[in-house]
Amino acid sequence: MVPVIVARDLVKKYKDTLAVDNITFSIEEGEVFGFLGPNGAGKTTTMRMIQCVSPVTSGSLEIFGMDAMSHPREIKSRLGVVPQENNLDMDFTVYENLVVFSRYFDIPRGEAERRATELLEFVHLEDKKDTMTESLSGGMKRRLILARALINRPRMLILDEPTVGLDPQARHMIWDKLRALKKQGVTVVLTSHYLDEVEKLCDRLVVMDYGKILVEGSPSQVIREYVGSGIVEAENNPELIECLKRKEASYEVIGDLVHIYTDNPKQIAEFLTMECSISKMSARPATLEDVFLKLTGRRLRE
Repeated sequence: MVPVIVARDLVKKYKDTLAVDNITFSIEEGEVFGFLGPNGAGKTTTMRMIQCVSPVTSGSLEIFGMDAMSHPREIKSRLGVVPQENNLDMDFTVYENLVVFSRYFDIPRGEAERRATELLEFVHLEDKKDTMTESLSGGMKRRLILARALINRPRMLILDEPTVGLDPQARHMIWDKLRALKKQGVTVVLTSHYLDEVEKLCDRLVVMDYGKILVEGSPSQVIREYVGSGIVEAENNPELIECLKRKEASYEVIGDLVHIYTDNPKQIAEFLTMECSISKMSARPATLEDVFLKLTGRRLRE
């Protein structure tokens, strides 16, 4: 596949604050690529540079083969953006929000109306066409923002926390629409605090912290490489630590618990029961939260 974004040694500074610290990554056409990290990690700042609304301090950023600093207008015309905040026009109807927004792209009125009708059907809001936007539920507003971002038929969709604050049903509906867009060949770039969202949607991702990229790869690869497929949790005590050292097991002390990283939780549980006399323990699949915790000693959402 062809890269649609190539960032090399990308840096963003705000006065004395280093928001993005010398990161390098590429995003291929047609994939879903995620930026995962806590607040202040540099995710949104990176997205703003990709959107060509925040200038690059140093390094290089190419989008669709064009330099982001030299060709912002051409790049923006090929992007669709779903911001974290709701910036719909509450004085317009659902339909008017789409048609009026189309003027930014010089789409002829007749074509804009056809696209608006198609997009409202795509996000299942056709029965709300003449409803005032203010009266929509939170989930409906997020779907309308998604429809609006697609009015120019973008090659790439940028989403900042696309399902923040939504109930599970509304989140899954957004996920279904993003999967449908991927099948149509649209490149999707997103940030998210929801681990299950990133794991289910993303082909690849980067985990960021303090402006740096810690790891990159597919969700399953990252989890497997850094923590294994499973976690066994047991209460921390000196005997347990000695047993784990003898076995040369991979583990981390997390407060009053010990996280033991393994591809074979059953084997570890049997070892702890027989060799260490530890009976109180639990096993679960490893997640991206465990990767971040192991790399930084902190949780993603502290």
